[in-house]
Amino acid sequence: MKRTKIYMIALILFLISGSFMYYKVTKLGMPLIPSQQSDVWVVEAKLQFQAGGGPAKASFYIPNDPPGFVKLNEDFISSNYGLATNPAGENRKAEWAVRRAKGKQVLYYRMELTPDSSAPAPRTTPRPGYPQAPEHDDTMQAAIDALLNDVRAHSADVATFTRELLTRLNNPKPDQNISLINKVGYGSVEWVRQLIGILATARIPARIVYVLPLQDLVKHGQLVPWIEVHNDFEWIAFDPVTGQQGFRDNILVWRTGDDPLVTIHGGKPATVDFSMSRQTHSQVDVAEQWARQSNAKVMEFSLFALPVQTQNVYRIILMVPLGALVIVVLRNLIGLATFGTFMPVLVAMAFRETSLMWGIVMFTTLVTVGLLLRQFLEKLHLLLVPRLAAVLTIVIMLIAVFSIISVRLDMERGLSVALFPVVILAMTIERMSIVLEETGSKEAFKLGLGSMIAAIIGYLVMTNGLLAHLFFVFPELLLAVLGLTMLVGRYTGYRLMELWRFRGLMKDADKP
Repeated sequence: MKRTKIYMIALILFLISGSFMYYKVTKLGMPLIPSQQSDVWVVEAKLQFQAGGGPAKASFYIPNDPPGFVKLNEDFISSNYGLATNPAGENRKAEWAVRRAKGKQVLYYRMELTPDSSAPAPRTTPRPGYPQAPEHDDTMQAAIDALLNDVRAHSADVATFTRELLTRLNNPKPDQNISLINKVGYGSVEWVRQLIGILATARIPARIVYVLPLQDLVKHGQLVPWIEVHNDFEWIAFDPVTGQQGFRDNILVWRTGDDPLVTIHGGKPATVDFSMSRQTHSQVDVAEQWARQSNAKVMEFSLFALPVQTQNVYRIILMVPLGALVIVVLRNLIGLATFGTFMPVLVAMAFRETSLMWGIVMFTTLVTVGLLLRQFLEKLHLLLVPRLAAVLTIVIMLIAVFSIISVRLDMERGLSVALFPVVILAMTIERMSIVLEETGSKEAFKLGLGSMIAAIIGYLVMTNGLLAHLFFVFPELLLAVLGLTMLVGRYTGYRLMELWRFRGLMKDADKP
């Protein structure tokens, strides 16, 4: 196959891998760093009312895609009540119903949400019509007209007009007109309704929005009225007390409109208390939960859909191709000689359980003792297959002896020696013995040392926390590993070890 085809295939693999990874990071919020954490708010609304003994029905407004947040989960807690959730314009309603209820009734609505790092979508709805100006007495109307004329002279559009109006109305030292207008408490529902009437006089559509300020460990929170104005394109939110434009990070939009928050049929009016707390969750868990909540199909075919026990197995298996790539680079580019390709990778996997230093000691000890016993078997002139079976038996016996000695010496790390790939050890001993006989101890030591170096480097790569996280969360990176393996596989130039080997000839060639 031509090099161009290899490059095209590798490029396609890189593009597919990068596209899947980009989608998961930008759309699903999958983190690139394993220790990345996200704040998760748990908000609970508690409804209490007295039922009259007959049929009872409770209608309660609940958030519907609040801007600036991603809803992860929601629960409805009630006893013997039927439940339905229905859209109500821009809002959403939860409706509980029961055939008979008497006495104190308690209903709960709980949800989990996390801040959305992406820019919130504009709150666009069909443009409302121009509002009708409310009627006032002559004195009040004159004060409002004077205020609006002054505000209009110091503003350029709807947003600046509203901000200027709120600044003047909230002035701690109001003039005579503002003192006449402000007859209700700042920030109250009545005051916001009055503000909507003033804006209606200026022919600006406005509406009330109830928000919940998020504060950690609050048990008796209440909704706060805000105001939104329409600028012919979208609704723009304002804090009626501070005049700040836009929803802050800790503001949860609960509902839009001035209808009653909760409506009770078959009982007395209800009281509503809001409780909230802030928790810290792993970004991976948050992204997974949000993806399932939003019905993202990619999560149904991800490793997160597997049982936890199987996931733990794949956390190790997915690192094997990366370890193999390390061996390919060491052999084809560096020129490091090893006993095969997979033996250093499997030994590196065993080092995960024994730790690096203990693994090196155990591996060196087992191979050294096994070689001595293999030399004894050579004098018996056994055939190949029986000899390999004998070496395998000796390796297992050595492992058992090593474990027993470790127990007697209270060294728990020695028990992990049973995880060594015994077949690979047996083949390593056999191959080292053959190399000793055919090329001498120098070449055998060279291959053994190269295998150990490759296993150590593979261990360091395969146990890297960041790489382990990336390959489990983004298994499509294996396509990139495949592409790199194909590119390295077509390399036919000098290896670094060969440059060192022929350094003398290179010096002679440079001489005049």
